[in-house]
Amino acid sequence: MKQMDAVQKRLLQEVADLHDIPEGAYNLRANGESVGRQSTANIEITPKTDVSGIDIRIKDGTVRESVHIPVVLSESGLKEVVYNDFYVGDDCDVLIVAGCGIDNCGTQDSQHDGIHRFHVGKRSKLRYVEKHYGSGDGAGKRLLNPVTEVYMDEGSTMEMEMVQIKGVDSTERKTIAELKADAKLIVRERLMTHGEQSASSIYQVSLNGDGSSADVVSRSVARDRSYQKLDMCIVGNAACSGHTECDSIIMDSGRILAVPSLEANSVDAALVHEAAIGKIAGEQLVKLMTLGLTEQEAEEQIINGFLK
Repeated sequence: MKQMDAVQKRLLQEVADLHDIPEGAYNLRANGESVGRQSTANIEITPKTDVSGIDIRIKDGTVRESVHIPVVLSESGLKEVVYNDFYVGDDCDVLIVAGCGIDNCGTQDSQHDGIHRFHVGKRSKLRYVEKHYGSGDGAGKRLLNPVTEVYMDEGSTMEMEMVQIKGVDSTERKTIAELKADAKLIVRERLMTHGEQSASSIYQVSLNGDGSSADVVSRSVARDRSYQKLDMCIVGNAACSGHTECDSIIMDSGRILAVPSLEANSVDAALVHEAAIGKIAGEQLVKLMTLGLTEQEAEEQIINGFLK
C-alpha cells in the first residue's frame, strides 16, 4: 500500500471519518491512483479493465459489513472521471462510505466526477454515505460532479446521506432511482455554499412497483453570493407514496432556486412536495444573543443546528 501524505490523510478524515485503514473491504484512491484495496470473504472489489473505476460485488446474505471507497485529490490541475458499480445481493445489510475531498493550493482547477451505479437485491438494506469537502488557498477551483444511479429490487431499502458543507466551488449532482414493488428510498441531503460557489442538485425518482416509497429531503444554506438549484422530481407509476422537501436558509446576497415536481401516472399514487426558503428569524438571533453570544456566533449556532 502506498503512503498518503498529511494533506491526503486530513482529507480522508474529512470525507470518510477515517484516521487509519478501515476494517472490512476498502478501496482508497489519491490523486488518480489506488493507494490501497482490500476485499473480504463476502465483498469483492475488482478494478475495471475498460475505464477507470471498480466493481464491488456483495454476496447474498452479507450483514453487518462495510465498504469504504473515498477519493482525495491534493494535486492542482488533476481531473478524473471514475465509474464504480455496486452489486448488492439479496438479504444483505451493509454500509457503503464514499466521498471526495479536494485540496487545491495551485492555480489550475481540480475536478473529480464519480459515476456510481447501485443494484440493490431483494429485501436488502443499504446505507450509503457520500461527503464532499474542499480546502486550499490556491486560485484553482475545486469541482465535483457526482452521478448516482440506483436500481432497487423488490422489498429493498436504501438510505442515502449526501453532505457538502465546505469548500467546493462548483458541483452538479444528479441522482436517478428506479424502485420495484415494496422498495423504499430515503434521502437526506445537507448542503452549504458560500463565496461565489454554485451547487446544482437534481433528483429523479421513479416509483414503478406497488408499495414502493421515497422520502427525499434537502436542507441547505446559501451564504455570501453563492447560488443553489434544487430540483426534485418523483414519478409515481404504481400504488406508491412519495415525498420531497426542500428547506433552505438564504443569507447575504445568496440565491436559491427550488424546483419540486410530482408526476402521477397511477390513480393510486400518493405524492407530496414541500418547499420553503427564508432568512434566519430575528427572534432566534435575539434569543441566543441574550445568552451572551455575538450575532455571528448566534448565526453559526442556528446554521449548525439546521444542517445537523
